[in-house]
Amino acid sequence: MGVALDSYDKAILEHLQRDSSISNLELSKQIGLSPSACLIRTKNLKEQGIIRRFTTIIDEQKLGMNILAFALVDLNPLNRETIGPFLDLIQSLPQVQECYTLTGQHSFLLKIVERDIGSYRDFVIYRLMACPAVSNVESSMVMGVEKRTTMIPVDMER
Repeated sequence: MGVALDSYDKAILEHLQRDSSISNLELSKQIGLSPSACLIRTKNLKEQGIIRRFTTIIDEQKLGMNILAFALVDLNPLNRETIGPFLDLIQSLPQVQECYTLTGQHSFLLKIVERDIGSYRDFVIYRLMACPAVSNVESSMVMGVEKRTTMIPVDMER
């Protein structure tokens, strides 16, 4: 169940998702609110946890990260004693951009960036497989990114 948002809140969220560096003054002009009302609403959205944080999205390839891979990781045994250390490891690895717990055949899905295929190989062998509970890593290399967005639709029909 989601939070009820009015049209101003939705407009604030849509504009900030497109460009979080927009000034409050410019945002207020674009959505038709006074700067103070706009700022109060933005602060309320943050306090409610709807806006988690403001961030910058970097082009990883321009920083030499030419490998983007998704890895399905299995733990054996899969229990509280193995999950905790694995998640601690994942939190410490900057190459892991995202980690999801899965249902079904595999335990976790990781989104990983690396410089090149050799670095990715070393990462899997010497970092992921170094965790004693990791029993299998199945990788899929991304050949092209056809769509990538961080925008969450705020005004979808139910």
